[in-house]
Amino acid sequence: EDPSEAVKEFAREIDPTHLKIEEVIGSGRPDTLVPFKSRCSHVTAVSTFGEVSRGRYRPVGRREVLVAVKTLRWGASDRERGMFLSEAGVLGQFDHPNVLKLEGVVTRSPPERIITEFMENGPLDAFLRNEGQFSVLQLVGMLRGVGAGMRYLSERNFVHRDLAARNVLVNSNLVCKVSDFGLSRLMRGLDHNIPTKIPVRWTAPEAFQHRKFSSASDVWSFGILMWEVMSYGERPYWDMSNQEVMKAVADQYRLPAPHNCPPALHSLMLQCWQADRGDRPGFDSLLSSLDRLIRHPSSLKAEPTR
Repeated sequence: EDPSEAVKEFAREIDPTHLKIEEVIGSGRPDTLVPFKSRCSHVTAVSTFGEVSRGRYRPVGRREVLVAVKTLRWGASDRERGMFLSEAGVLGQFDHPNVLKLEGVVTRSPPERIITEFMENGPLDAFLRNEGQFSVLQLVGMLRGVGAGMRYLSERNFVHRDLAARNVLVNSNLVCKVSDFGLSRLMRGLDHNIPTKIPVRWTAPEAFQHRKFSSASDVWSFGILMWEVMSYGERPYWDMSNQEVMKAVADQYRLPAPHNCPPALHSLMLQCWQADRGDRPGFDSLLSSLDRLIRHPSSLKAEPTR
């Protein structure tokens, strides 16, 4: 599929004069985030292709909205431009309260831009590390939001491939939204041009060993994301190298429960990490389990540490 065709079909072209850029909030290289302020929980997205700014967008006849604007850097290659736009083509196909909303794109005049809703609290992992304490119920509510977004994607045969707390954004009401669709693919045409860089710590064994990505491998990643949330943004597998992680996972090692994590939640994580992907629950079933825990908060008591 030609990314620019998907963009034409699914993304609204925005008139740049309706857009007011306020300040740069982040810039990115593939694996780094360079915050521009020390107190920068406000970085909403990392772009491999340029900088991310906060801005205001006033569509004709609608009220002004706060937006995040990803700008393609000058001198980007055609391939980079294609990858940049393909994310907008993907995002534009979704409409769900727990999936980042695309406002539109600027493609007719340089520089090209992708405009999304603005998420005040930035990426979930950094937010949890900076903000500290929430009740278990609030944390489970965040997980429920991510799970609802993922169920919506899986019902549309969409595989994210890079689900992790860094790719979930949080708004001022603590609503979590799945974002960063740089690696995602529709299940049809799956397993073509798979990226060689794989986020190993979040990836199911069949995906890093045999490149088999599916909703079930997204469920594995969701288990890791649950662990990140319950440990307030700790790094999965700590300082183990990627090689060590792959070997440990293949040898059936699984992450232990984070400090004060209710056993019911760790048991849900372990279900997501079943070696055989057919044994893992689907997002539907995970959501039912999370809803059950939310309805019966007594089930979320942590075991007294001995």
